[in-house]
Amino acid sequence: MRYGIGVGLVIAAALLWSMQGLIFRQIDMAEPWAILFWRSLGMIPVIALFILWQDGRHGLRGLWWVGFAGVIGALGLIFAFGGAIYAIQSTTIANAVFLFSASPFITALLGWAVLGEKVRGRTWVSIGVAAIGIAVMVQGGLDRGALPGNIAALCSAAGFSVFTVTLRRSATAAMPIVLLGGIFSLIAGAGGAWLSLTPLVVPVADLGWSLGMGAGTLAFGMVLYSLGSRVVPAAELTLISLLEVMLAPLLVWLVIGETVSQATLLGGVFVLGAVLLNATGRASRSKAAALA
Repeated sequence: MRYGIGVGLVIAAALLWSMQGLIFRQIDMAEPWAILFWRSLGMIPVIALFILWQDGRHGLRGLWWVGFAGVIGALGLIFAFGGAIYAIQSTTIANAVFLFSASPFITALLGWAVLGEKVRGRTWVSIGVAAIGIAVMVQGGLDRGALPGNIAALCSAAGFSVFTVTLRRSATAAMPIVLLGGIFSLIAGAGGAWLSLTPLVVPVADLGWSLGMGAGTLAFGMVLYSLGSRVVPAAELTLISLLEVMLAPLLVWLVIGETVSQATLLGGVFVLGAVLLNATGRASRSKAAALA
């Protein structure tokens, strides 16, 4: 797979994920643990069918061969999925996704420390530009009363970074790791609901939104992101996925009128600029190498 195709797949994943905030706002009564359970249940069969289509039954056996690194990546997805759900349920979509944007910084450090993966100068510059955009958006957007949601969002960012770095180390077992993460998240949702005495039985509408989100935006987004990870370095993966940060608040503003400030719009321009700077820089280098 070429680098440009990988970038396109990761961008498509970010576009799908950006729709999830809007879907969350359609859920009325379900608690975070129940959403985690039912969303994971919707995700698991789609990922399993994709593995069967791609590699047959041999692919599903990969669940037993992911190794220690794969288990760590799957556990990271519990924090990525669960933290995101709690954060979005506890604060605004914009506030949550701004904090998800810590992923590139965490991923860059993990990729360097664990994989020995060099971060290109242009990528660091792009991360810096994105950080400016995040700072512009966040300056008036962090509610003082939303500390638990903010912590959950940062945990989600860290969990997603662990998963991303794991994919770079175990790219051949990417989808089994995603499937294992879905299974772990299903168990975590059931266990969390039991410990917190919250019901897993939810209204039919909430059930439909949760299952649909898992089978649609989440599962297909994970498929695209995992495929793209085969050729896109870890730090760049989460940088490109920052498109979600810009689009998710805009969608809930356009469709249901959830407030998006001017700072959000301005910061989104910086984030998009960072993504384009990094992607065009890599494309130029590839083209130059091809002509050499």
